[in-house]
Amino acid sequence: MKIRKGDKVQIIKGKDRVKAKGNQGKVLQIDSDRKLISVEGLNIRFKHVKPRREGEKGQRIEYPAAMNLANVMLVCPKCNKATRVGYKLLNSDVKGSKKIRICKKCGESID
Repeated sequence: MKIRKGDKVQIIKGKDRVKAKGNQGKVLQIDSDRKLISVEGLNIRFKHVKPRREGEKGQRIEYPAAMNLANVMLVCPKCNKATRVGYKLLNSDVKGSKKIRICKKCGESID
């Protein structure tokens, strides 16, 4: 998975995308099986809740709905631009190598 929980992403497709620069937010959760992602403050939906007891009022609860993973791009923390993600091995040893994510624009490590 190229995007992880806690990463900053930018919307590139959909109703929350702005022409000049897409809206950005933090990833709340990822469903890797269905390739869905929830982003804080974006793709907001309302859930209407009925009152349960007498005298209680109904509510409208806001929640960030899941969207397709292909509709977002990772934002590099160093250059602050939406970028593609590459991978690089830190050590050339077979057992001791660690795979890290890198920004395709500036070449810096994302992890």
